[in-house]
Amino acid sequence: MPRHVACVMDGNGRWAAQRSLPRTSGHRAAETAVIDVIEAARSAGVGWLSLYAFSTENWRRPHAEVDFLMHLVRRVVRKHAPLLHARGIRCRFLGVTDPRVPAALARDFADLMTLTCDNRGMTLTVAFDHGGRRDIVEAARSLIRGGVPAEAVDEECFAAHLPFPDTPDVDLVIRTSGEQRISNFMLWQVAYAEWVFPPVLWPDFRAPHFLECLHTYQQRDRRFGGVLPHQNGESRP
Repeated sequence: MPRHVACVMDGNGRWAAQRSLPRTSGHRAAETAVIDVIEAARSAGVGWLSLYAFSTENWRRPHAEVDFLMHLVRRVVRKHAPLLHARGIRCRFLGVTDPRVPAALARDFADLMTLTCDNRGMTLTVAFDHGGRRDIVEAARSLIRGGVPAEAVDEECFAAHLPFPDTPDVDLVIRTSGEQRISNFMLWQVAYAEWVFPPVLWPDFRAPHFLECLHTYQQRDRRFGGVLPHQNGESRP
């Protein structure tokens, strides 16, 4: 079982276009998929689940769509906060540094993190106003401000300056809709992740699809740049 699964929730706009609906309808339909995947991950024993909800690049979208997303996310957070807490899920929000994030939404994020901070079940991280490159740049700035000598900087030291440094590396990334891009998502943490690209659009993604992705992951041999014993002429343990 992967310890940390991350999802790039792609395909909302295409889902709406296929039905001759506005893009906002696709975003609204995505709520069911989000809750279904959270429940599926928790039930399967996944310890860490990260969802890519809004990137630093998404600010380039039309103002009306961005404004809709801000209101939609706030409604979803307020609606499902009691359920997430009751399930023992610890919630975190990765990003949320741009001043364009509405103050009321930022407060709701902070309130949910405070409410669930002592939970010991699955950790749910929602990447909102997130950019992997920005996180790396900010970590570098933090090291410089701290006066850390260049020769003292290694991977462990650098990772300690990233947001939520206790987050384990991602084992599996699921990107729906068939698109095959990283899209600036948790660039440091996905360095050795396995990727699965199911063709289903995110609003149609459900627990069986998620479990199928877990099964695909379990069939992979993870070598981390090396070779497995049985591939080196040795017998498989």
